[in-house]
Amino acid sequence: MDVSPILDPLNDAQRAAVTAPLAPVLVLAGAGSGKTRVLTHRIAWLIQAERASPHSILAVTFTNKAAGEMRARIERLLGVPAASLWIGTFHGLAHRLLRLHWREARLAQSFQIMDSEDQQRFIKKLVRTSELDETRWVPREVQWFINTNKDAARRPQQLKDGNDPARRQLIALYRSYEEACARAGLVDFAELLLRAFELWRDNPELLAHYRRRLRHVLADEFQDTNAIQYAWLKLLAGADGAPFVVGDDDQAIYAFRGACAENLQQFRRDYGQALLFRLEQNYRSTATILEAANGLIAHNAGRLGKRLWTQGARGAPLRLYAAYNERDEAEFVTHRIREHLAHGGLRREVAILYRSNAQSRVFEETFLSARVPYRVYGGLRFFERAEIKDALAYLRLIANRRDDAAFERVVNLPPRGVGAKSLEALRERARSAGGTLWEAAAAPGDDLAPKAAAAIGGFMALIERVAQATGALPLHEQVDAVLKSSGLIEHFRREKVERGEARVENLEELVSAARGFAPEDAELPPLEAFLAHAALEAGEGQADAWEDCVQMMTLHSAKGLEFPLVFLCGLEEGLFPHQRSSGDLESLEEERRLCYVGMTRAMRDLYLTYAEQRRLHGVDSYGQASRFLKEIPPELVEEVRPRVQVSRPLAAGRFRAEEPAPPGVRLGARVRHGKFGEGVILNVEGNGAQARVQVSFERQGTKWLMVQYANLEPLT
Repeated sequence: MDVSPILDPLNDAQRAAVTAPLAPVLVLAGAGSGKTRVLTHRIAWLIQAERASPHSILAVTFTNKAAGEMRARIERLLGVPAASLWIGTFHGLAHRLLRLHWREARLAQSFQIMDSEDQQRFIKKLVRTSELDETRWVPREVQWFINTNKDAARRPQQLKDGNDPARRQLIALYRSYEEACARAGLVDFAELLLRAFELWRDNPELLAHYRRRLRHVLADEFQDTNAIQYAWLKLLAGADGAPFVVGDDDQAIYAFRGACAENLQQFRRDYGQALLFRLEQNYRSTATILEAANGLIAHNAGRLGKRLWTQGARGAPLRLYAAYNERDEAEFVTHRIREHLAHGGLRREVAILYRSNAQSRVFEETFLSARVPYRVYGGLRFFERAEIKDALAYLRLIANRRDDAAFERVVNLPPRGVGAKSLEALRERARSAGGTLWEAAAAPGDDLAPKAAAAIGGFMALIERVAQATGALPLHEQVDAVLKSSGLIEHFRREKVERGEARVENLEELVSAARGFAPEDAELPPLEAFLAHAALEAGEGQADAWEDCVQMMTLHSAKGLEFPLVFLCGLEEGLFPHQRSSGDLESLEEERRLCYVGMTRAMRDLYLTYAEQRRLHGVDSYGQASRFLKEIPPELVEEVRPRVQVSRPLAAGRFRAEEPAPPGVRLGARVRHGKFGEGVILNVEGNGAQARVQVSFERQGTKWLMVQYANLEPLT
């Protein structure tokens, strides 16, 4: 049998992994090392050289796109349809299994799958029918509690409340949710995996059948598996099985989704005789980029260990740019993109990577102004994001009570007990009277339930109160006050997932947008001019996917992609690595892996940028360069411009020694900041209101702040 089409395209390390004996195998596949090729060629090898039946193979990955690519490659290699192979995502294969064995799984034959939004709406209805306060039992939080426990294979009867009334109520909601789903014949995504695991665990004969049938189990992106996914695969393979798993512990960046990077280490413990293969030859990046990434990731402890290398070009050094501020950073990137285009490059070859979603705003403004087509990959532009639209709706209503669309959007956000029936009653009032929803809500009537009527009255009083209190404030203070008074910040902060944190950061960034806003029409009041600006920005459609445009994305979205030219922006302490990781070694190591992923997206040129002064999340601060920059071997980095000593453009003016220090700004003084809480001043630079101070905050770590914007309150 001629196996040369399977083996000839492989390098030595890939060939060794593909032809490994039928035993447990762990393949450590570095970025750009050909892991998909190894998986597909391994499947082809099993079928052609080991005489395995196509029906005996189960290969699991994380996206439908990856599964489709795997099938297509196998069909090209073998010249036979791959439909008979069990190749798919975890959820897809679990769904296939449950459709075949719905009786044994104790499901309705016609069970329906809920997506995340459907699940949240279902939980919201459950909270209401349980007569619970939706502001206390937020559906998103209940959803997170249920899904997290399902991902850990825990049913409500297995949970202990620890004499905590809040946890006891969550467990009760979990139990009620399961009962309601069973009655309605509904299954959520987390349930698909848990039910598939329980199907095999609780039916030994069925498990034995599938162990005989699916003798060859292969898994891609193993570092991204969670507890239930690994338990499912391990149960199928059995203690005597020969699973073939491919992963990279240096690219484990999804802990916030429940992924367990330690599953790679656990696999080695569970299968002590597992063969280990390392794929270290990279086919994507230059040698310089790879050496820089190797130097960075070497600072993580407990790695299984590998070192990427290439036979390709040495390449240019990494370029480091120390920007004055975030706008200088965006202008620099824009200038370099123009240079790239002038030399015959394409926009689609360029990627802007950043840690926080909120960083996109300044780049968007700069690109729109410079007429650089761009696309936010896997996300929405800043002014299109739901939480920004929520905040703008409050501001629109403060500016104009006749704005019905704004009224409808936020009258029950955060939840305050105004349901669909109450809103429809208001619409009917408005139609009958030929007026607005605001006027209808102010009119007397008995068509609203007392609770809903009180909630609407409280909402209107809030709008009036905030409008009166903020009317004379500067625009950014007005926006900040509205965000806090509306309860939006606290509402999204309660989400126990990274999405909630990103929403809060975006809302805080809206304050920065307001502070830096310069209205073109001086005749309009600042708030109305800002709202018009936001509407026009949202109306400027980003480029379509097929257009030649610059790609902008978070680092998490960039995994699996590659670009000739990459700008990795915002490399400052507190931003990247994120401030929440500063006191936790495990979180810090995940941040470093995230940086490693970003660096290894670059094929030819990599720029690293940071800003000495950044206005982000509504706060002006002087940042320190990220520790990750110091961990890259210095001989591989070239500074585009020497780091200046003045932390802002000279045109902004210099410190004046004759200005007295603001009250309470002195070494050792205790101060309170509106966002960061209480802290101690460690350092003071400059004089007067334009001085900057270094403050050690009790909960948020050390930060540099501009005195004139920090509004520090002296405590001692």
